[in-house]
Amino acid sequence: MTSLKPMESAILLLIRCIISIYTFITWPIYFILQKPWKIRANRSRLRAVSLTHGDDFILYRSVTEISDVHARFLQDKIDTMEKVFRFAVRQHGQKCALGTREILAEEDEMQPNGRMFKKFLLGDFQWRTFTQTDSEAESFGRGLRELGLRSRENVVVFAETRAEWLISANGCMKQNMPIVTLYATLGDDAIIHGINETEVSCVITSQELLPKFKNILPCTPNVTLLIVMEDPLKPLDLNGYGDTVSVLPYQEVIRLGDLSSKSGCLPKPEDTAIIMYTSGSTGSPKGVIMSHQNVVNAMLGYTNVTTFYENDVYMAYLPLAHVLELISESIWMLFGIPIGYSTPLTMTDKSSKIKRGSQGDASVLRPTIIASVPLVLDRIHKSIQEKIEGGPAITKALFNLAMEYKNDWTDRGYETPIINTTLFKPIRALLGGRLRFVLSGGAPLAPETHKSLKTTLCCPVLQGYGLTETCAATTVMDPDDNSLGKTGGPLTCCDVKLVSWEEGNYRIKDWPNPRGEIHIGGTNVAVGYYKQPEKTKEEFYEENGRHWFRTGDIGEFTQEGFLQIIDRKKDLVKLQYGEYVSLGKVETQLKINPLVENICIYADPTKLFPVALLVPNFDHLKSLAEKNGIELSTIEELCSHPEMTKLVLGELQKHAVKCRLQKFEIPQALTLIPDIWTPDSGLVTAAFKLKRKTVQDRYKASIDRMYS
Repeated sequence: MTSLKPMESAILLLIRCIISIYTFITWPIYFILQKPWKIRANRSRLRAVSLTHGDDFILYRSVTEISDVHARFLQDKIDTMEKVFRFAVRQHGQKCALGTREILAEEDEMQPNGRMFKKFLLGDFQWRTFTQTDSEAESFGRGLRELGLRSRENVVVFAETRAEWLISANGCMKQNMPIVTLYATLGDDAIIHGINETEVSCVITSQELLPKFKNILPCTPNVTLLIVMEDPLKPLDLNGYGDTVSVLPYQEVIRLGDLSSKSGCLPKPEDTAIIMYTSGSTGSPKGVIMSHQNVVNAMLGYTNVTTFYENDVYMAYLPLAHVLELISESIWMLFGIPIGYSTPLTMTDKSSKIKRGSQGDASVLRPTIIASVPLVLDRIHKSIQEKIEGGPAITKALFNLAMEYKNDWTDRGYETPIINTTLFKPIRALLGGRLRFVLSGGAPLAPETHKSLKTTLCCPVLQGYGLTETCAATTVMDPDDNSLGKTGGPLTCCDVKLVSWEEGNYRIKDWPNPRGEIHIGGTNVAVGYYKQPEKTKEEFYEENGRHWFRTGDIGEFTQEGFLQIIDRKKDLVKLQYGEYVSLGKVETQLKINPLVENICIYADPTKLFPVALLVPNFDHLKSLAEKNGIELSTIEELCSHPEMTKLVLGELQKHAVKCRLQKFEIPQALTLIPDIWTPDSGLVTAAFKLKRKTVQDRYKASIDRMYS
């Protein structure tokens, strides 16, 4: 990037002067209208208090009052998911509930490189009302009964996120049939494991995933029925699945239910609602048993910290097999918020399946709320930075000035409406231009990404903390919370306990904040692991009438009652001289670098330093090569070039110093990996978390070479 020319420097100085004069003149008006002292007071108000102390533990509880909705649920004994959906239908009957964008056609489009890609020609969102959604779910559940399924019989849902996923799950719950959720990106072995362990006879899947079962069915002898959510464009081919398995279209099950006179089999609060298979970062996926009361109480915990409005719209694209998305969509239905379904391939105007000149889902839907995971938010942050870095020097200088100005005034408790509606408008438009808040969960969000996105998207980015074992509910930031790197205060559905971990030097008596392993106890904590009593006994326990879960995460509580995740037991490695390296923490910081597509840090306890296995971003890697006079065309050539390894390591180490990593935390050797890590490769989970042991085993030779 070239430095500013004299004329550009003069323009920038003039702009700074104009901003200073404008600020001086308008500050009294903003002070009166925006009342910044109230905003600052809300930020620092108490979120949780410590109730009890022991020699090695301290317990925190939320001080938030329960909402009117929460109070009504307690009063009316709405304690199952079936009752929640019924309540939502009574409240919001004819309002739009679930929207699916119409696919008009799939067309070939020539790319600049001469290749041909299939692109969608999309229409508007087609909406089901709450009443229509409920009627379809009723028919689906009765249709399952007509096909011979019984109450309390497990049913697998193995499909991408779409309206029919939620409707079929609701239909199962109306008949008290637990749903077993499997990620659509799981490998065959994990799918077979989940199906066989839960002994299901019926699998609900999609037309896109149906061909997988030609390989899977010989290994799943209990399966006799496949129900297929149809593709709107392609005919359904039912051949090749054997004589012992029936394959029925989703709409045929609805038709059977429409003709059925069978009544519902309503669940009780203690009945199993979901057996949710975790993504399995170590070993085979575990099935987490969630009762109806677990899920309902997790939802109610969120209702106490969030305000919703009449014109809110939610865009759904995360896997519904992930507890964050399932809980989110259930909450939006409870409050009558329309849910528009999208995919990463069609979300924005620039998404890979959107025809050139057409609008992506976000531009058409214009959502006010989305849920996301750090992986997606990191990519948005990187794409913004790349665009700014690739532009003229004056553009970069103006952008940085705007960021600096806004962050300064936001910290003081002020909004910056003019900057929001001018300089940051194009960035906000990427996701429809109306976002009111973004909910982030699933993994820690890097503070740099957090700060950048809440500034450029002009809305709160609310980080939360929860696990499948706690139904995604433990802590969450509220809209007044301006902190970075923290996950908010505890929800009302649970208590959070810190327990000293002597081996890792984390103690509740640490100054200035208590630190320790996070244990979560409450009505949202899952029953245990399916058919794994020993593992359940190891991770769950009962104490003082509460059901508790040991998370393995290390946290600390601030004086205001905010929880911050600072480490993880399994990611902690003690080096030769006694320093502890948190592998996950180092990875989170280094992933922000534009050169990094993915990274795995490894530390040998007998050595002095960690090393890195790095999947590079090809465009940035090539740009770095060209700047240094290296002309290689493929990613394989670049990754195997010794000079490139040195250059990337140098860039990574500079970035690590900028992120204030300690010297012993910074990788001293590096291997560039040309292959992208996907769930199909077996190196990351369906939620794109590293399978650390698998990665280390796969690249053992490279690790040995780096240490030699």
